[in-house]
Amino acid sequence: MAHNRIGIREFVELTVRTGDLNPITSNSNNTAIIGSQIHRKLQAAHQESDYEKEVYLKTTVTVGDEDYQLEGRADGVWTDDDKTLTVEEIKTSARPWEECTPNTKDRYWAQARIYGHLLCQQRHLDRANITLVYVQTSTDTISRFTETKTAAELAVDFADLLTEFTDWLKLRSDIIKRRNMSIDKLDFPFPQYRAGQHEFAAAVYKAIYSSARLFVQAPTGTGKTISTLFPTVKAMGSGLIQRVFYLTAKQSTRRVAEQAMALMAGSGLKAKSITLTAKDTITFADEPDDPSQNPYMLGYYDRLKPALHDLLAHEDQITRSVIETYARKHTVDPFEFSLDASLFCDVIICDYNYLFDPLVFLQRFFSDADDRQFFLVDEAHNLVSRARDMYTVSITDHDFTNLKQALIPYKGAALTKLRRAVTRIINTMTAVADQRLASQPLVFDEAPLDELTNVLAKFTEVVHDWLAEPPTPSLQPAVDLVLPVFFLANQYLRIGDFYDETFKTEIAKDHGVILVKELCLDPSHFVDASLKKGRGAVLFSATLSPMPYFQKLLGGVDNSLTYALPSPFDPKNQAVIVDASVNTTYRRREQDLPQLIASLTTLVSAKKGHYLFFFPSYAYLKMAYDAFTAANPTLKTCVQENAMTEADRQAFLDHFKAGEDSVIGFAVLGGIFAEGIDLRGAQLIGVAIVSVGLPGLNAETDQLRDYFDHSAGQGFAYAYQLPGFNNVLQAGGRVIRGANDVGVILLIDERFVTPRYARLFPDHWTHAQVSYNTNQLAQLLTHFWEAHHEDPAHT
Repeated sequence: MAHNRIGIREFVELTVRTGDLNPITSNSNNTAIIGSQIHRKLQAAHQESDYEKEVYLKTTVTVGDEDYQLEGRADGVWTDDDKTLTVEEIKTSARPWEECTPNTKDRYWAQARIYGHLLCQQRHLDRANITLVYVQTSTDTISRFTETKTAAELAVDFADLLTEFTDWLKLRSDIIKRRNMSIDKLDFPFPQYRAGQHEFAAAVYKAIYSSARLFVQAPTGTGKTISTLFPTVKAMGSGLIQRVFYLTAKQSTRRVAEQAMALMAGSGLKAKSITLTAKDTITFADEPDDPSQNPYMLGYYDRLKPALHDLLAHEDQITRSVIETYARKHTVDPFEFSLDASLFCDVIICDYNYLFDPLVFLQRFFSDADDRQFFLVDEAHNLVSRARDMYTVSITDHDFTNLKQALIPYKGAALTKLRRAVTRIINTMTAVADQRLASQPLVFDEAPLDELTNVLAKFTEVVHDWLAEPPTPSLQPAVDLVLPVFFLANQYLRIGDFYDETFKTEIAKDHGVILVKELCLDPSHFVDASLKKGRGAVLFSATLSPMPYFQKLLGGVDNSLTYALPSPFDPKNQAVIVDASVNTTYRRREQDLPQLIASLTTLVSAKKGHYLFFFPSYAYLKMAYDAFTAANPTLKTCVQENAMTEADRQAFLDHFKAGEDSVIGFAVLGGIFAEGIDLRGAQLIGVAIVSVGLPGLNAETDQLRDYFDHSAGQGFAYAYQLPGFNNVLQAGGRVIRGANDVGVILLIDERFVTPRYARLFPDHWTHAQVSYNTNQLAQLLTHFWEAHHEDPAHT
């Protein structure tokens, strides 16, 4: 079995670089959409009875003692009139063929000839016609070039390319050999395992060995990151896999993964890891938007090889700062450079979207399934909503009315045609609203709006034709106006390709604005398909219960295992108290506000220190904050605001530095301070969680409820209760972060004592006590803190 899979396109891009070639950015999704549409149109036009499209081809090449699988798909294959097999390769570009550089033409021909070589091998042919179809998208001009090559000639061409590529293959082979030698001697990078950690690591290894999908709930303190990465690295050394993707939802967890790799490197591991950073974040400030004027893109491939050799010869942990350093040194675009460098790495740390998002996933790794790669999905509870958002898209009529208005000053026949296309979209949306919203402001349809899809498709075609002609300087502002709306329309059309029974079309009109949304209710089958791109996966989080809920929504009901670890910390160090004296439902909030403030004041009065209060909404937070500060004017407080900058967030957290005056923080459940922050020891000694965390009632969540009522019989739980309670668990997890931490979790809502919620408590909350009035609460807190009055971290 081949140790590494390499796409034929990437093979060609790495071997044919003699001219001024710019890289094709992996995130150029709208260009890809247009290219795909042209491919499908040309393929559909073929009349040959034996025509085959998207023919999968592969071969294995050996460098040293390592096997590599080279694979790709030929656009079209058929037998010509003279009984000679013809292989067709379709290329699209706005540039006229005559203006393509020799390097670009050589690259196109090289890819087509490789397909011809593989077909001659597989079908035992002595010759093949190689047809290159070049579509100039700016004019829809189609150029066809055909050559006839013998099998021997094609074999020689392939051998010449392979000689050049051998350098790259040997580089990867040497990395693997060096890595495996170090893994053989690698021990766990701590003197001993924490409670449950060894079993966790063993479960991960077994999942890799058996090609399984494993869901793991591992409470805070288990050491989730090292417990997953260490056995995965060991599995690499055993030859079970060759690459792991560590997928995260937040920058903070990416840093933890980097730290785990550094820790193993300190114990002797020689593996290449890379962190992929979003294009708009890592792009240098001095890079112009126009690629033809960008010095980091022009001639990129001429400088890539020495840049990669330099980077890989000197660095094992390739973080953002490392990529930027070498990109500056060799004048290469940092984002493209990171993607090319990732081909040679063992561990790729990146955001969820690089695997799961249908618009931006990494095609170089995930165009086909590869059982030599494995997925570690951190904080997997976040993937439910993230995946749903990835397959949801909305447009409004104002997107187009604003564009039409803005284009008034610009003249020309092409722009007149474009404005007509925009008008058709506006008229269609207006007609849809008039028909569907005659008696109500919001409806949900089972089927997509085909009439809107049709006019959006026509609009994208018109824009595409218009953009094909290089704009004059006077029209460049018009291009800048059109492109965002063009991209939005393409996104709507692309998501529409996935539309099935798990979608609804939302049509709404609010304050005169018409909105149409393709709403994904259940992305589980899409997540499942993405995870099948590898050998298996481990999806883990501190809050992954109830497990069947996450298995269902993350595509793992029938093909996965589950594992739950106990908390490694002494439960006596954490008091869990349910305050049943307060009703936090919307209709009772104002009435019960005095009791809520009394409970919060009792909590912070029992022991001086830092506390966080969590509320289900900003409105409730504001109401409680005003009342609390009025009752406690001498206490220092800080408040989470909507849309805080990174500096604002850090300033909020800086209030909790140990040793300073007591601070009471007010934050929102499910927000930026409810998970992913690490306030250890005296930096945080208690949290109050106000309400059971139910999302606010809204029409879209009601659609989720109805959908899961029908499909699972648990609509309220899946749409409201379980997502809300997961936020409660995450907020509660802020208290105990280390073995010596001591603290209080105060759950304020009478619903917490009902069976519906009590049964959801994790094992390390089952010792929870209940308070029915302020006096009882004060007694419980006093007893707890008296039992820990000598704790050095909280004195």
